[in-house]
Amino acid sequence: MFCVRGATTVTQNEKNEILNATAEMIEFIIKHNDLEISDIIQIQFTMTKDLDAVYPAVAARQIGIIEAALMCTQELYIAGSLEKCIRCAVLCDGEKKQKDVKHVYLEGAKGLRPDLNE
Repeated sequence: MFCVRGATTVTQNEKNEILNATAEMIEFIIKHNDLEISDIIQIQFTMTKDLDAVYPAVAARQIGIIEAALMCTQELYIAGSLEKCIRCAVLCDGEKKQKDVKHVYLEGAKGLRPDLNE
Protein backbone atom coordinates (compact mmCIF):
# COMPACT_ATOMS: atom_id res chain seq x y z
CA MET A 1 0.00 0.00 0.00
CA PHE A 2 1.18 3.54 -0.72
CA CYS A 3 -0.18 7.08 -0.69
CA VAL A 4 0.04 9.78 -3.34
CA ARG A 5 -0.49 13.42 -2.42
CA GLY A 6 -1.85 16.07 -4.71
CA ALA A 7 -2.97 19.68 -4.64
CA THR A 8 -4.23 22.29 -7.05
CA THR A 9 -5.91 25.68 -6.97
CA VAL A 10 -8.81 27.35 -8.73
CA THR A 11 -9.42 31.02 -9.43
CA GLN A 12 -13.02 31.10 -8.25
CA ASN A 13 -15.54 29.19 -6.15
CA GLU A 14 -17.41 27.79 -9.14
CA LYS A 15 -18.72 24.23 -9.53
CA ASN A 16 -17.29 23.43 -12.97
CA GLU A 17 -13.90 24.97 -12.20
CA ILE A 18 -13.59 22.91 -9.00
CA LEU A 19 -14.68 19.72 -10.78
CA ASN A 20 -12.32 20.29 -13.73
CA ALA A 21 -9.33 21.11 -11.50
CA THR A 22 -10.01 18.09 -9.27
CA ALA A 23 -10.35 15.75 -12.25
CA GLU A 24 -7.11 17.09 -13.75
CA MET A 25 -5.27 16.52 -10.45
CA ILE A 26 -6.55 12.95 -10.10
CA GLU A 27 -5.80 12.14 -13.75
CA PHE A 28 -2.23 13.47 -13.31
CA ILE A 29 -1.81 11.29 -10.22
CA ILE A 30 -3.05 8.21 -12.08
CA LYS A 31 -0.89 8.87 -15.15
CA HIS A 32 2.34 9.81 -13.37
CA ASN A 33 2.13 6.85 -10.98
CA ASP A 34 1.08 4.25 -13.56
CA LEU A 35 -2.12 3.52 -11.66
CA GLU A 36 -5.30 1.78 -12.64
CA ILE A 37 -8.52 3.12 -11.17
CA SER A 38 -8.94 -0.27 -9.48
CA ASP A 39 -5.67 0.38 -7.55
CA ILE A 40 -7.30 3.27 -5.68
CA ILE A 41 -8.61 2.26 -2.26
CA GLN A 42 -9.50 5.67 -0.82
CA ILE A 43 -9.19 9.36 -1.59
CA GLN A 44 -9.41 11.99 1.09
CA PHE A 45 -10.07 15.47 -0.24
CA THR A 46 -9.79 18.78 1.56
CA MET A 47 -10.69 22.24 0.33
CA THR A 48 -9.97 25.61 1.84
CA LYS A 49 -12.86 27.42 3.52
CA ASP A 50 -13.39 29.71 0.51
CA LEU A 51 -14.51 26.76 -1.66
CA ASP A 52 -17.99 25.36 -1.13
CA ALA A 53 -19.67 25.14 -4.57
CA VAL A 54 -19.33 21.33 -4.92
CA TYR A 55 -17.75 18.30 -3.30
CA PRO A 56 -14.46 17.41 -5.05
CA ALA A 57 -15.41 13.72 -4.77
CA VAL A 58 -18.00 14.34 -7.49
CA ALA A 59 -15.13 14.72 -9.98
CA ALA A 60 -13.65 11.38 -8.90
CA ARG A 61 -16.98 9.63 -9.44
CA GLN A 62 -17.35 11.31 -12.85
CA ILE A 63 -14.02 9.89 -14.06
CA GLY A 64 -14.96 6.38 -12.96
CA ILE A 65 -13.67 6.04 -9.41
CA ILE A 66 -16.75 4.33 -8.01
CA GLU A 67 -15.38 1.52 -5.81
CA ALA A 68 -13.01 3.60 -3.65
CA ALA A 69 -14.04 5.31 -0.43
CA LEU A 70 -14.13 9.08 -0.88
CA MET A 71 -14.13 11.64 1.94
CA CYS A 72 -14.34 15.43 1.76
CA THR A 73 -13.40 17.76 4.61
CA GLN A 74 -12.48 21.38 5.09
CA GLU A 75 -8.75 22.14 5.25
CA LEU A 76 -7.57 23.60 8.55
CA TYR A 77 -7.61 27.39 8.22
CA ILE A 78 -4.26 29.06 8.83
CA ALA A 79 -4.05 32.84 8.41
CA GLY A 80 -2.10 33.72 5.27
CA SER A 81 -2.24 30.20 3.81
CA LEU A 82 -2.89 29.37 0.16
CA GLU A 83 -6.46 30.20 -0.88
CA LYS A 84 -8.85 28.31 -3.16
CA CYS A 85 -6.86 25.12 -2.76
CA ILE A 86 -8.00 21.53 -3.26
CA ARG A 87 -5.82 18.81 -1.75
CA CYS A 88 -6.01 15.04 -1.85
CA ALA A 89 -4.36 11.96 -0.40
CA VAL A 90 -4.86 8.90 -2.61
CA LEU A 91 -4.37 5.57 -0.85
CA CYS A 92 -3.43 2.87 -3.35
CA ASP A 93 -3.05 -0.89 -3.36
CA GLY A 94 0.26 -1.95 -4.87
CA GLU A 95 3.91 -2.75 -4.35
CA LYS A 96 5.30 0.70 -5.15
CA LYS A 97 7.70 2.03 -2.52
CA GLN A 98 6.65 5.35 -1.00
CA LYS A 99 9.96 6.90 -2.11
CA ASP A 100 9.02 6.12 -5.74
CA VAL A 101 5.65 7.87 -5.62
CA LYS A 102 5.22 10.96 -7.79
CA HIS A 103 3.16 13.52 -5.90
CA VAL A 104 1.29 16.05 -8.04
CA TYR A 105 1.11 19.77 -7.28
CA LEU A 106 -0.54 21.91 -9.95
CA GLU A 107 -1.34 25.58 -10.54
CA GLY A 108 -0.84 27.79 -7.45
CA ALA A 109 -0.27 24.70 -5.30
CA LYS A 110 3.18 24.20 -6.86
CA GLY A 111 4.46 26.56 -4.18
CA LEU A 112 3.43 24.13 -1.44
CA ARG A 113 6.13 21.67 -2.48
CA PRO A 114 8.81 23.52 -4.46
CA ASP A 115 11.14 20.55 -3.91
CA LEU A 116 8.95 18.52 -6.27
CA ASN A 117 8.97 21.13 -9.03
CA GLU A 118 12.70 21.56 -9.52
